[in-house]
Amino acid sequence: MPFHISLDGHTDLAARIYRQLRDGILDGRLRSGERLPPTRELARELDVSRNTVAVAYERLTAEGFLESHVGRGTFVGADPVARTERAAPSGAGVRPIARWRSLPAALGADRTAPAFDFRVGVPDPALFPLRTWRRLVSQALRPSLLPPSGYADPAGLEALRVAIARHIGASRSVRAGGEDVLVTQGAQQALDLIGRVLIEPGTRVAVEVPGYPSAERLFTALGARVAKVPVDAEGLDVTALVKGTRLIYTTPSHQFPLGTPMSLARRTALLAWAERNDAVIVEDDYDSEYRFSDRPLEPLQSLDRDGRVLYVGSFSKTLLPLLRLGFLVAPASLRPALRQAKQLMDWHGDLVTQAALASFVDEGLLARHVRKATRAYSARRDRILAFLRDELSDVLEVVPSSAGLHLCALVHPHATVTVDSVVAEAAQAGVAIESLATYGGTRDGLVIGYGLVGSERIDEGLSRLGECFRSAGMP
Repeated sequence: MPFHISLDGHTDLAARIYRQLRDGILDGRLRSGERLPPTRELARELDVSRNTVAVAYERLTAEGFLESHVGRGTFVGADPVARTERAAPSGAGVRPIARWRSLPAALGADRTAPAFDFRVGVPDPALFPLRTWRRLVSQALRPSLLPPSGYADPAGLEALRVAIARHIGASRSVRAGGEDVLVTQGAQQALDLIGRVLIEPGTRVAVEVPGYPSAERLFTALGARVAKVPVDAEGLDVTALVKGTRLIYTTPSHQFPLGTPMSLARRTALLAWAERNDAVIVEDDYDSEYRFSDRPLEPLQSLDRDGRVLYVGSFSKTLLPLLRLGFLVAPASLRPALRQAKQLMDWHGDLVTQAALASFVDEGLLARHVRKATRAYSARRDRILAFLRDELSDVLEVVPSSAGLHLCALVHPHATVTVDSVVAEAAQAGVAIESLATYGGTRDGLVIGYGLVGSERIDEGLSRLGECFRSAGMP
């Protein structure tokens, strides 16, 4: 066979042989009908066991790349490339309903990371205690975890619900017991469950502007009439709410994306408005675990006396987004419907991950991780604030904020620099940064994340950003 296979530096020899033969077939170096050496002969040539070669041949045969004929040998398939091109029919005559056609395309995973990543909403995976988590997952994989019926409570593992209630009670002053908590696969699923239980086509829903785009799109997809309510220095403008609004989505602890907390007076006014107008408030407390100064104001949920607040939290910012762990604290009147919706959606989440997180909380490891990560993020945040103050104060004004994984800076009205030109220039320089307009902001501004950019890269990234401002016309 005039085809060379290299096994240098690889421990999974069968997989290596498989990949090289497959690639040779796909790029035409091994042609249709060409005979491959017998397994014994190729094994001797490569100095591996015959079984290793046989495993690679069997996989290639199963996938249609090779054809085996008893007494004759193994050959490259008649049309191996065509066999790998499996695709569903186009379905040109089948269309989703109108509101799904109008939504933006779903986001895919980033293929390449920018050299200097100041994007919003993602924690640093290097800070995640992976070794500890691996130990806890291993401990969770035990027979006693498996429910007798094969399925579990749609509200989530009881140990985790109790641990979450205890944790958010101590760290965020949320009033809840384990029975009040429903474990979800991230905050987005919690919002979806709420929407399924409370939103009908035409239901009025209010969201903040600027605000979280995925919440607005979700409520729109569920058929709601979504109204954008402006945010000022005290939070959501209660006077701008329209009568007949059934659901109000807000981020009072760390407004997304501006970062300002909702004042106590505004919180009180919002709760009173909801009671008068028979509305429900969804309080999304997405990243207030990380605080850099004073203790946060009481959450809306703890001030609520009428059971109108649904409190949503997530571990995506605290731990890792890929774990898909969030939670929902709901009043008793809504819990049965929410549990039914969860069961109909996916029955229940990953019990192994839930058990690992329960141990992570109970052993004090979550609190320890938050303290360690807060120190790291605080140092990054301080460097960004110092840079904005020393280098860009003539152009940008920082919005006051004392929590979270990002901050916002508004362009001074008199400045001649446009954010769009800076963002485009920065992308060319390997610096990923976001415009406030991405989140519906009416003023020019930047939203600067410090979760992903490592401490060793932050100064160079900020230096390049400063060059971009100068290139864009900053005096």
